[in-house]
This record gives sequence, C-alpha cells and structure tokens, in this order.
Amino acid sequence: MFGINYQTRRSFTNKLMVFLCGLAAVIAFIPLMSLLIYVVSQGFQQFRPAFFVNLPEPVGVPGGGMANAILGTLTLMVIASVVGLPVGIFAGVYLAEFGKKSKFAWTVRFVADVLSGVPSIVTGIVAYTVIVKPMGNFSALAGGCALGFMMIPIVTRTTEELVKLIPHSLREASWALGIPEWKTILSIVIRTAKNGILTGVLLSIARVAGETAPLLFTSFNNQFWPRSINEPTASLTVQVYTYAISPFDDWRQQAWTGALVLLLIVLAVNVFAKMFFKTGRGVLR
Repeated sequence: MFGINYQTRRSFTNKLMVFLCGLAAVIAFIPLMSLLIYVVSQGFQQFRPAFFVNLPEPVGVPGGGMANAILGTLTLMVIASVVGLPVGIFAGVYLAEFGKKSKFAWTVRFVADVLSGVPSIVTGIVAYTVIVKPMGNFSALAGGCALGFMMIPIVTRTTEELVKLIPHSLREASWALGIPEWKTILSIVIRTAKNGILTGVLLSIARVAGETAPLLFTSFNNQFWPRSINEPTASLTVQVYTYAISPFDDWRQQAWTGALVLLLIVLAVNVFAKMFFKTGRGVLR
C-alpha cells in the first residue's frame, strides 16, 4: 500500500513539473511571438525591393530605402566578428584548459563578468576617446571595434563553460597517441565543442546587432554608400532610431521596416551557421 501511494505521488509530481515547465515555455513564447508578429505586421508595409537598393531620400521626400544602412550593418558585423571572436574564443579556451588555479585567470574571469554588464553607451564613449579622437573622424572601423569589444566577454565566458564540458578522457586518449597538447586542443577539444561555441558566437552577434548607442559615438551615420571603413557609415540601428523620432510618417514607417530587416539578418545568420556546422564543413574539421 505504501509503495502504491509513493509511486502515485511520484507520478503526480512528475506530471505537475512537466506541466509547469510547459506553462513557463508558453509564457516565454507568447511575448516573443507577439513582438515578432507586431514588427512583421508594421514593417511589411514598406517591405519592397526599392527598400533594399535605394538610398535614403532627403528630409520630407517620401520613398527611398536603407540600402546603405543594410550594407553598413553587415560591414560592422564583419569587423566586430574579426575583432571580438578570435580573442573571445581563445581566451575562453585558455581559461578552461590552463586557468583552473591561476590568479591571472581569476582576474580575466572577473573582468569578463564586469565587462558583460557595462552599459553599451560607456563602451561607445571609450571607443570614441581611444579610436575616434586619435583618428580624427568617425568610421566603420571604430564602430566595429566597439561592437567587437562588447562581444569578447560573452564569447569568452560561454566558450570557457562549454570547453569544460568536454570529457577529460578525450584529452587523455589524444595524449596517449602522442598528439601535442596544442593540437589536442585545436583538433579535439574545440572541434568537439564547436556547436556549443557557435551558440555563444551567435548570442554575441545577436547582442551587438541591435546596439545603437556605441555607433552614435563611433560610426555615426551617413546618407550615402560607404566607400571605406575609415569614414562615417550608416547602420540599421542608427537609421531606425533617426527615422523613428522624425515627424514624417513615411520615415516612421520605414523605421519599422528597418527593424524587420534587422531581425531577418540575425535570423539568417543563425540559420546559415546552424546549416553550415550541421553539414560538418566547419573550419576545424
């Protein structure tokens, strides 16, 4: 009799917890889908080919597009990835593999945790002081460096935690075959953890893709095609901000479309990366 009651209680508790977890998932899903549906419904009205190929029109003139801002955003993402991803990934690998009892590693972890919570506008001010002022002009290079700097702590901490999950037996098997430690890390550890590291990379890209404040101090804005990474460059976030606070209905409508395009860019990056690594054609193969 006691066994029957115990099993019944366990079954009921299990079903209750499954129900509560499912309810929590639904609660988290509803605002996310509401946001996406609203952005799509508002932004789809100006979602036309001209939006992707035309430059912005002068103030008060209807029409035009955000082709320069789309190209500028992609340029900034590439520069940020070049600056932030290698540093973040290798720093995370160092902390996981060599920093278990090191005071220097503890300092790096602490700094990474602090930097991950620094307001983005502070990063923009620092980048303005360190890069923009010495260069004498706003530029995509300064904006990309600011965004890349924001990516470093996110990638570092996620990489460290995911590399720690790799069983130590894999390393020992590699060492037993006479493979050097550095090659074991590159060919075995990182390759095994690459899907998890990719998650941290995508998280960092999504984190900085929607930033506006750092770009106001670094890349600024431009109404024309970017000709060089050493000149002011438009971005979707700054363009959306500029259009959203304007008194012109056409510009405010284009701001919604710009927000929709930004969401699609982040989605495309996630889908492409997942498909790329699923096929096993990763750079570490």
